[in-house]
Amino acid sequence: MKQLGMITIGQAPRTDVAPMIEKYLDGRAELVQIGVLDGMTKEYIDEQLAPEVGDYVLTSRLVSGESTVMGRSKIQPLLQQKIYDLEERGIEQILLLCTGVFPGLQTRTSYLIEPDHIIPPTVKALVGPRRFGVLVPLEEQRENLKPKYTPYGMNPVFAVASPYVNNPDHYRTAALELKEKADIILLDCMGYTEEARQLVAWTSGKPVVLSNAIMAKLVSEMI
Repeated sequence: MKQLGMITIGQAPRTDVAPMIEKYLDGRAELVQIGVLDGMTKEYIDEQLAPEVGDYVLTSRLVSGESTVMGRSKIQPLLQQKIYDLEERGIEQILLLCTGVFPGLQTRTSYLIEPDHIIPPTVKALVGPRRFGVLVPLEEQRENLKPKYTPYGMNPVFAVASPYVNNPDHYRTAALELKEKADIILLDCMGYTEEARQLVAWTSGKPVVLSNAIMAKLVSEMI
């Protein structure tokens, strides 16, 4: 059976997201999971990988179910090594399980599927001239994710609710914040679930797009 490598910027296995990916793979490929933070304690991550002032801020999930916040400058070299590790195992297609932007990632033998290259143009085609809302996990991402969309002529309005806290009231508050400002809403993190999508859609009354569902459907067509 073919293999699809999947790298989370947190820890593997991603029991929250992997079942959706495997659903769309439909037995056509084995999902091989690896995490940038595998084997690390939360204390080490918080001390050594926390963002510096002005850093591009990211968040992900640990196997304990806890979340952690990291600086891109700290984890990108670790992410690059994980790509090489999967290549050494003979894996030819690798999915990055993160919607964040990582400039300059390289491969030697594999094809790297980066959601930040796929989701913005795909969403632009869906949104068209309508108002665009984006739900993100961290307050800092209201600003540092804007440049991901501006090249496509989009000027999204942001709201915040973390999939790793998973508090329904946070989703409802964010959905109400976007309700009068957006016509379509994107959940811009691979950690959001179908349940979160349904809650935001019901509260806002708007169509809501789930990032990991987009990627799962598209990647399944490449296997």
